[in-house]
Amino acid sequence: MGERQKYSREFKLEAVRLLEAGQKPAAELARELGVPRNKLYRWQKEIAKHGAEVFPGAGRRSAAELDQLRRENARLKEENEILKKAATYFARELK
Repeated sequence: MGERQKYSREFKLEAVRLLEAGQKPAAELARELGVPRNKLYRWQKEIAKHGAEVFPGAGRRSAAELDQLRRENARLKEENEILKKAATYFARELK
């Protein structure tokens, strides 16, 4: 299987602009751009739904951000364990 094709935000926005201009049928435009026609329609729908915040990027996080999230996750797990133990202790005290 081939690698997944990735398109830049600018490419997607320009493709949708050309589609909405209506100077060429969607099938012809898709062939010229080398994009499946259904992707053009999907991009058009996403732009209509989300406006200017559409296509933010690949969603990859930096190593520093991942480290920070891992530390936060470990801290929250530790806090959760402490709360479980406290709940068990106080439940026994009430009996």
